[in-house]
Amino acid sequence: MRIAFRAAAAIVAAGAALLLAGCATRLDLPTKDTGLRLRVQSSVIAPGNGGELIAADALAPGDILLTSIATVNSFGIRLGTFSPVSHAVLYLGDGQIAEAVGTGVRARPLAEVVDEEQMVVAFRVPGVDDAGAARMREWAMSQVGVRYNTVGVLLNAPFVLNRRLCELPLMPTAVSHYCMSGMAMVQLGASRDDQFFCSQFVLEAYRQAGLPITSADPRWVSPADLLHMREGDVPSIAATQPLRYVGHLKYNPPPLLAADGP
Repeated sequence: MRIAFRAAAAIVAAGAALLLAGCATRLDLPTKDTGLRLRVQSSVIAPGNGGELIAADALAPGDILLTSIATVNSFGIRLGTFSPVSHAVLYLGDGQIAEAVGTGVRARPLAEVVDEEQMVVAFRVPGVDDAGAARMREWAMSQVGVRYNTVGVLLNAPFVLNRRLCELPLMPTAVSHYCMSGMAMVQLGASRDDQFFCSQFVLEAYRQAGLPITSADPRWVSPADLLHMREGDVPSIAATQPLRYVGHLKYNPPPLLAADGP
């Protein structure tokens, strides 16, 4: 009796934790080889969990780099999205990246990103050929100097929290999609699509190259959403195909918080 009670308590506790976290879940139906399986969104990203450290020459043009650093801004983003990443960067090839930051869209050497960030992890969109990568690079470079989408970031802050209602455990995928789409249209309708925040910029580059990563509006997607589009995870926003893990360019778990840089 006591064992049964403890088991029931453990199930209730696990359910409560899922409910509070609002993590996306997926129920895999049984097959002849496996039984019914509940998969829960994962934020595990350390190299020790099946990953590896790589050098820059392992990257390919079009790779997506997700990063984090021990600053107030990064901590706030990671806390709000329940994620270990806070920034998204597009690798252009030849040791160059493009990104949208507070001062606007810029291109700079990859080495600077690796030096500054505490963690840099790379993912690859399958099927990107040389022509597609060239289109991405051309569009990204044409956007250098475009202003940062500050309004989009401000609107995303409440959206990231409110959308947890659409990700309650065991909610059917179709229901979750319609819930999130409706909420985004209401809450993010005033956000601009001619200015960019980091993940919006990366997704728009792929869209402009004719290789969309998702059918969702880029303004809805955070760096955390890109992370959960990886193989083996449960995405909050569906991807056209899962992102493949390439490796960690750097992994130095940051302290909880530090002062922002200039």
